[in-house]
Amino acid sequence: MSKIVMRFTGVGGQGVLLAGEIFAAAKIKEGGFGIKTATYTSQVRGGATVVDIQLDNKEIFYPYAIDSEIDFMLSVADVSYQQFKGGVRDGATIVIEPNLVHPTDEDRKRWNIVEIPIITIAKEEVGNVITQSVVALAIANTYTKALDKQLLIDTMLSKVPKKVHELNLKAYELGEKYANEAMA
Repeated sequence: MSKIVMRFTGVGGQGVLLAGEIFAAAKIKEGGFGIKTATYTSQVRGGATVVDIQLDNKEIFYPYAIDSEIDFMLSVADVSYQQFKGGVRDGATIVIEPNLVHPTDEDRKRWNIVEIPIITIAKEEVGNVITQSVVALAIANTYTKALDKQLLIDTMLSKVPKKVHELNLKAYELGEKYANEAMA
């Protein structure tokens, strides 16, 4: 795998940082290099957040994603989508939560905008809105094929309490299912 750069955006408290941490940790477990760099706005909880994830087989010397080199973005909040979409390279895929994120017609021409109701899936199908970060994790990995699925799942399970393992496994499977349907 060559270098993959992803960006997850949301608002404080939505779990986008956890998804980034899981990706980076899994890449390191695989023997490669993984970095997640988080940026919070001043409001913290409820304010725009972004986490950039870089995964590579070679050492990563600069911790921040370089604008126009982001291969994939996932956004679950309009405020952060609008603020951070500009760094995504032209033609790349941006997965959005359609109930909360509102891309323009120009955005749809510039990027492959994919609508997957991440929060609804977590809340209604998994039964716990907190699992949205794992739904997002599965969607991102299905699109980017960044890491071995089982390695990513094992890493995710090591980062969440044992009592929610089953819920998070369900969240991963649903995220993967919806991503595959959207790609079909």
